[in-house]
Amino acid sequence: MKPLAIVILVFFITTTSCKKQVVISGESYTAMVEAAYQLSVDKDSLQQVDALEMYEKAFAKFPDSITDYSIYEASVVASEIKAFDKAFSYLERTAKLVEDEMGFPGWDYILGEYADEDYKNLMEDSRWIALYETALNDKEQFFERLKAEEKEFFNTSKNEDLAVFEGDELYQHLKTSNNYLPKKQQDYSIALKINDTASTSYFVHLPKSYTPSKKYAVLFYLHGALRYNELSAFETKLNLMYDNSRYTKRADANNVILVFPKGNKDFNWMLKDEGFFMVPEIVKQLKSALNIDDNKVFVSGHSNGATGSFSYLMKQPTAFAGFYGFNTYPKVFTGGTFIKNVLSRSFINFSTDQDYYYPPNANDSLNVLMADLKADYKDYRYNGFPHWFPAFEDSEPAYDILFEDLLQRKRQPFPKTIQWEFDDNAYGNLDWISDAKLDTATVEKAWHKTANFDIVKWLKLDKNDSVVTVDVHQKAFDFPRASGKIVASFEDNQFTVKVSRIGAFSINISPEMVDLNRSVKVVLNGELVFDEVLTYDKQFMLEQWHANLDRAQLWVNHIRVNVE
Repeated sequence: MKPLAIVILVFFITTTSCKKQVVISGESYTAMVEAAYQLSVDKDSLQQVDALEMYEKAFAKFPDSITDYSIYEASVVASEIKAFDKAFSYLERTAKLVEDEMGFPGWDYILGEYADEDYKNLMEDSRWIALYETALNDKEQFFERLKAEEKEFFNTSKNEDLAVFEGDELYQHLKTSNNYLPKKQQDYSIALKINDTASTSYFVHLPKSYTPSKKYAVLFYLHGALRYNELSAFETKLNLMYDNSRYTKRADANNVILVFPKGNKDFNWMLKDEGFFMVPEIVKQLKSALNIDDNKVFVSGHSNGATGSFSYLMKQPTAFAGFYGFNTYPKVFTGGTFIKNVLSRSFINFSTDQDYYYPPNANDSLNVLMADLKADYKDYRYNGFPHWFPAFEDSEPAYDILFEDLLQRKRQPFPKTIQWEFDDNAYGNLDWISDAKLDTATVEKAWHKTANFDIVKWLKLDKNDSVVTVDVHQKAFDFPRASGKIVASFEDNQFTVKVSRIGAFSINISPEMVDLNRSVKVVLNGELVFDEVLTYDKQFMLEQWHANLDRAQLWVNHIRVNVE
């Protein structure tokens, strides 16, 4: 049977030695079908018969409340007990759906990964063969429709010839460009290529009033349980439901675009670097299709997704304005956690005191460290809740805090000061510092120090799923590779930079940072290494534009500095 997102329902179940007795508290449709489902979990044939009878009673008593998923569940139970006519009656109903209430197409019930088990007793019946052939045709039409919708999503009013512009004209044109079109739908499933053999998809939910004449904030939600998820050929409005409905209703009320990428254990935002490109790549794709406010792109997530949000802050924050996490494990799992990188942006963590994923004492130590750094970091602690805090109604105030912050926060695209540490050349970029390269053969400077702290207690679940505290002796962060660090600032047409274990880097130039009519100076480790007047470099401008599509952080030239 297909797994359904967790829904908290009120029902009471007692058992005897021979047969499970279900007592329904309040005879509502929801209570009846949940009780039927609980009976169906037991594969005893008598229990299955009772389960089907309870489904049918619910359907008869509440005909206006019948859900597609309950019809599907009833079809599975009928298949189990070989009530073939009833099974096909329910199954044919679900198979005809263009999409069910969660957005899944009807053919997915016939061709999906659970069908072989759900309907093993039906597959010799001629009715199954007919359903299967129809489902194959429906699937083909479904993906043709998705392709057409995706093409419409990325349509623009014109393909511009940017080569006709020169210098400051090109700069002004790119800053104000808007060739976006209205969208025919509110929801889109978009394909995302990962490599030559793997692909996935992401779900985009637009404000109902979306118009290309306005700029919109964007919030990414990164899911957790990466080891148990699969890449998807398409995504559905299930992303907007259950726990995520807390995002949906606030995004709809405040005209915020929601984006839901789909990862797995191999391609994701936490466990491996092979999939870390996905979220920045989706940002770029969205900017080609939608009128995005470049200074209001945010990332949130729960569990592994919250760790992913924290990882983008630590490794690749340039495109984003701020980060959020529910039940976060604040650590980079693919390299060093250079915690001072938090100074480039902000992070709000929503933690709980019964979380086995990351213990409260460690969050307390991190809070002290963040305060010492004077970081824009907040931790809101909710007592009495386990790791799955977003499933509780008591999490509602946390979402209010998140959206209050999101609505008022904007990225500063040209920060006056930068400090950035990294141990992988793929992540040698932050705002106007770009393409920095490590030189770890050189001696680390005395000021180049990493921050860390000890974790001495951890929460675990015992065999009864009760939370117990155990003693541990571990550091919060790992540093598997040597790192390099840059500290830089600019004022009055001069960039002042000091580096440690860095072989080269570039300084990107914007007319909002310097006066291009005057000489631009670079002082590196106390020595003047550059002093020239810069002009608009058209080729560089176009390269950067096509790489980032960022109208608020436009670069017109750059200074390449090789460290002697």
